[in-house]
Amino acid sequence: MKILAVDTATKSCSVAVIDEDSLLAESTSVIDQTHSRQLLNIIDTVLGETGLKITQLDGFAVSIGPGSFTGLRIGITSVKGLAFSLNKPVVGVSSLETLAFQCLQKPYLICPVLDARKQEVYFCHYRCKNGKLEKESPERVAAAAEAVRGIREPCVFIGNGAILYQDLISTELRGLAHFVAENQHTIQAAAVARLSLPRFKRQETDNVHLLVPHYIRKSDAELKIRMGNTLKF
Repeated sequence: MKILAVDTATKSCSVAVIDEDSLLAESTSVIDQTHSRQLLNIIDTVLGETGLKITQLDGFAVSIGPGSFTGLRIGITSVKGLAFSLNKPVVGVSSLETLAFQCLQKPYLICPVLDARKQEVYFCHYRCKNGKLEKESPERVAAAAEAVRGIREPCVFIGNGAILYQDLISTELRGLAHFVAENQHTIQAAAVARLSLPRFKRQETDNVHLLVPHYIRKSDAELKIRMGNTLKF
């Protein structure tokens, strides 16, 4: 099964194509440009490396958040457009779960952490059991200190939030805190694709019309609207 996956949840922009468990091509860009300027070009480049036509793909996968509001909208809208126009199935995948999946072989509790700005992070706790991820806490947005609260065992941290708050995490957990290598904190589209594969095979795909970003936190615009409505007399 050939799947093209896209991630635009953070500053990085990643595209990959897999065929079952084999990675055919992947490209990840971390440059100071909006994803709308580079995503379709990266998709064309990755497809070119595989020698496949877009019509030969069996489905699309995309990270749905949490993460950058603008980035998520660009990635999801692009994938929905391709899936709809080609009449192909689509699967949305959590960006936090994707990061945890990239630590699948780690023997510790896994805590993916993404910068949510405003001195907050998106985070969740996972554990690898029998080669599979098991979610041990809900996805949350809170101050970085909340991500480590209650941890009493070795834990591996991954994600741009783990980099940003590494000193705080290390101070709070001391020797219990472990971090992936510097070049492994970026979300990889290949991991998005591999996470989606079992759902494609079980035909547990998403409705392309209903697929939306999972922000967790309300956007500033939504908060302003809600505040304005609350202040009306």
